[in-house]
Amino acid sequence: MATTEFGRTVRRWRDRVPPEAAGLSAGEHRRAPGLRREELALLAGISVDYVTRLEQGRAANPSEQVVEALGRALRVSGPEREHLFHAAGLVPPGQGTVPAYLTPSVQRLLDRLAGTPVAVFDASWTQLLANPLYTALMGERRGDERNGVWRNFLGSGSRVRHTPESLRALETAQVAELRAAQSHYPADRRLRRLIAELRANSARFAELWDAGAVGHIEASRKTVDHPRVGPLTLDCDVLSVAGSDVRIMIYTAEPGTADAERLALLGVLGTQSLVG
Repeated sequence: MATTEFGRTVRRWRDRVPPEAAGLSAGEHRRAPGLRREELALLAGISVDYVTRLEQGRAANPSEQVVEALGRALRVSGPEREHLFHAAGLVPPGQGTVPAYLTPSVQRLLDRLAGTPVAVFDASWTQLLANPLYTALMGERRGDERNGVWRNFLGSGSRVRHTPESLRALETAQVAELRAAQSHYPADRRLRRLIAELRANSARFAELWDAGAVGHIEASRKTVDHPRVGPLTLDCDVLSVAGSDVRIMIYTAEPGTADAERLALLGVLGTQSLVG
């Protein structure tokens, strides 16, 4: 019963989110005013098939991560977020866990940056939200790959070009920030599992963790090797949201440069499959 109510709620609420609010093109042949299933799936970082099965009541027991991701993509308010968790048969996360909720005001800020690659991360560097241009720039990330620390130590890495020195600095900063997150949110079970997996499977992570690595993720200039438009050298800034431990990562190009032209081209290429 709870899953059926959850599916009905997701279906009803995606109809009220205009695609323009999520940085997507409205296109010309829409049967409904809101998000399509594939657009909701893209914004939430889950498969279209799973969204379909949830809405039709054929998928049971969605995880906390899925409910949280769908809530962000649907732009829910605080009370609506609680309802979504209860409809899924779950208790909303409480204090002592890594915050993953984005307020409507932060959502509106992100909506106004549709022409800029923007992603939002929690305190453990798990990607909570990415606009279409960020996804076009960095590629779509699912499952464990949504966590930047896991991806760099155990996964496929990223499209960002690194020197040995810049890679060491990134690794050190990621380990230090994960340790800080653990001290701030000791009750978060997903964070504990992430750290345990990294220590068990990455000798480099374990070495830095045991050494008490110190560092921070800072603003920098990065070169992204993109498979379709070539290399883009961009400024990367990380902004903090006061009171929530949420980080907003923004990539910008210097106006009038070849990098700005490539980024503009990527904005066209990256959204073509969603227009119709």
